[in-house]
Amino acid sequence: MRNVMTITRRELAAWFYSPMAYGVITLFLVLAGIMFDLLTFEPGAEASIRGVFGPWMLLILAFMLAMLTMRLLSEEYRNGTIETLMTAPVTDAEVIGGKYLGALVFYAVMLLGTLIYPVLVSKYGGLDSGLTFACYLGLLLTGALYIAVGLFFSACTQNQIVAGLAAFVVLAVFTFLTNFIGQMQEGTLRVTLQHLSVAEHYESFMRGMIDFTHVTFFITTTAVFLFLAVKALEFRRWR
Repeated sequence: MRNVMTITRRELAAWFYSPMAYGVITLFLVLAGIMFDLLTFEPGAEASIRGVFGPWMLLILAFMLAMLTMRLLSEEYRNGTIETLMTAPVTDAEVIGGKYLGALVFYAVMLLGTLIYPVLVSKYGGLDSGLTFACYLGLLLTGALYIAVGLFFSACTQNQIVAGLAAFVVLAVFTFLTNFIGQMQEGTLRVTLQHLSVAEHYESFMRGMIDFTHVTFFITTTAVFLFLAVKALEFRRWR
């Protein structure tokens, strides 16, 4: 665990000493603010926190987190620093764990900036604290999954652009699978695709419901991609 925390601190230092990190946070908050203004304060309707957490947020997160995670291991490969890291007394799982936790903490800091929106909603409408908690939990779980997917693709290539684009495409497809199956007939394939759709599971949190089934989906899928990231790093070590 000590090695994981050491790598996590190293990652956080890299994040917060980088101008790009602050640029990403600023862009995220600007986009979130624009959508909040457009979707929350509709004429004649009571302000609702749901305007902040709509499906559009998933697409923004898919793009932002794919771009943020693309450097996690790809940059190490390209600069040759991965060799130093891999000869240190750390396991591949510890490397992945440290990189992942660093990105997750950075993402949590990004979300902190959105706490102004519930405050504004409480001033101009009725704030449902249970709904707000469920929405933030949904965002945290979704982001945790997206980071794991991005880390996996970053572990597969030294080209950051390839890693970022691959992660974004995969995230966009699996997030909005329900948009592709609307016209499909009922059957096993439709049910399977619905179960794999991130938006399908996220919607439950938007309604203020914390369902164990949906929480399990996010945790399990995140664990699968972290496992795949470890295997990708192991493959690079031994090839």
